[in-house]
Amino acid sequence: MSLDALRTQEMQMRDAVRRLVETESPSSDGAALRRCAEVVAHVGEQVMGVAGEVVEHDGVPQVRWRFGEPSRVLLLGHFDTVWPLGTLQRLPFTDSGGRLTGPGVFDMKAGIVQAFFAVAALPSREGVEILFNADEEVGSASSRPAIGDAARRVAAVLVLEPAHDGALKVARKGVSMYRLHVEGRAAHAGLEPEKGVNATVELAHAILSLQRMARPDLGTTVTPTVAAAGTAINVVPAAARLDVDVRALTPEEQERVDDEMRDLAASLPGARLTVEGGPDRPPFPPRVARDLFARAVEAAARLGIEPLRGVEVGGGSDGNLTAAEGTPTLDGLGAVGGGAHAEDEHVLAHTMPERAALLAELVADLLR
Repeated sequence: MSLDALRTQEMQMRDAVRRLVETESPSSDGAALRRCAEVVAHVGEQVMGVAGEVVEHDGVPQVRWRFGEPSRVLLLGHFDTVWPLGTLQRLPFTDSGGRLTGPGVFDMKAGIVQAFFAVAALPSREGVEILFNADEEVGSASSRPAIGDAARRVAAVLVLEPAHDGALKVARKGVSMYRLHVEGRAAHAGLEPEKGVNATVELAHAILSLQRMARPDLGTTVTPTVAAAGTAINVVPAAARLDVDVRALTPEEQERVDDEMRDLAASLPGARLTVEGGPDRPPFPPRVARDLFARAVEAAARLGIEPLRGVEVGGGSDGNLTAAEGTPTLDGLGAVGGGAHAEDEHVLAHTMPERAALLAELVADLLR
């Protein structure tokens, strides 16, 4: 199917996006995820003519299609969102002159729809595999085995995460997540504070140590995020905790920070500091996407669409996992728009046929 033919299907694409967005799917709600999985499978059947298989692992659903054997190209994405159940009442799906809004529309339900229309446009689907999971936003713990198995079966992985200001994602930082726990000792803040061990003060020492771990010159960020301490205004805090987000471009930097996190020790006499967590997603280096991006550029030229750009980004995705398997991976092939995880999340509908055509052209090229 040509780009012109896909452009005639833009309204069907918009309707399909509406169906997915209006089926809320927060990562933490198993019942909502199962409902959305069934809708994803049904929308895929309507567009491609073949129903998706809904399976569960550790109680978390996945939807998958396999067109023939052996699998050669994997289309990968997720249908869970960061938005809690009920967000749709406050931020309903809207289609305002082709600007689509609603929870999860950009990250990444429109990308799922584009994948369906791309596969439907292929002259042959033999060798295509599709996998959509429901826990990407919380680390993909339950879906990692299926993602790894699929990545090892195929020669290329195309990830339907949204584009970055229209650009494809050719590299991602590795992600590590930590939680620091501080144990101190409570005391009356007015009568005898000297008898306490202030967990908040100890946490401040730890935060200063974390700042020194960052290496911005190497792209390594160490960011204290959520913190909590204390029980009452007149009590020396006996406990505190802190979440820490770490991003690194190389495995060596990810490992260095991990080692330094493990070496953290309390500064105040009587305080105790423990560290939980560790590396969550390995770095996705540029070399993994280099050849696929070159083929995507050629595909765009054949279609006569705007030349593609490639960018390195700090956010992680399931593309990090397939890249770690050594499988050539290209990310950001989903929707064009903006506002991921924000209330102005949106998709530019007029770009959907073009990106579906690009995906179809790239898949067809890889299958050849």
